[in-house]
Amino acid sequence: MSTPWGELGLDAARLRAIAASDRPLAPHECAERARQAAALIEPGRLDRSGPGEAVLLWRDEHSEAWLNLWWRPRDTGYHDHTGSCVGVHVIEGRAWNEPLTIGGTPEPREYGPGETFWFPGEGIHRMDHQAGAITIHVYSPPIQAIGHYDLHDGELRRTPVPPDEPSPPSAALYQALHR
Repeated sequence: MSTPWGELGLDAARLRAIAASDRPLAPHECAERARQAAALIEPGRLDRSGPGEAVLLWRDEHSEAWLNLWWRPRDTGYHDHTGSCVGVHVIEGRAWNEPLTIGGTPEPREYGPGETFWFPGEGIHRMDHQAGAITIHVYSPPIQAIGHYDLHDGELRRTPVPPDEPSPPSAALYQALHR
């Protein structure tokens, strides 16, 4: 997270207006705020060098928003948001959301430009991003920690990850679920 959002030409007053709430948001409200914030982004102004990054757009008592710029493919691994729900809007590229399912075939859902979706706070999922994907994620309440899931010697383990760090891929768990 290195680019200050001010360098993106974003209007701070408009972002504050989108974020404004006197309570935590429901998942569909996070998705609507992600869609509204996406309307402020001018993809042509974005620096596309490097692997990409996540830029914090706002964080207040009830929500936070991240502009995710993944210039290379990005797999978040299976993770939870420690009770924070999320709404996601895809600006460019493609992204896949895959809930953690046991005993059935994993069913990633694909989303493209202009599409919005949400995920509950108690869910475990992974996101896979095509190279060049630009998305906005709005979480409520703000993420306190991320729980990363993977297999270690055949056992499912949850490892805490700081809220401002991306979670790594879950190579062993992914392989076990996608045989």
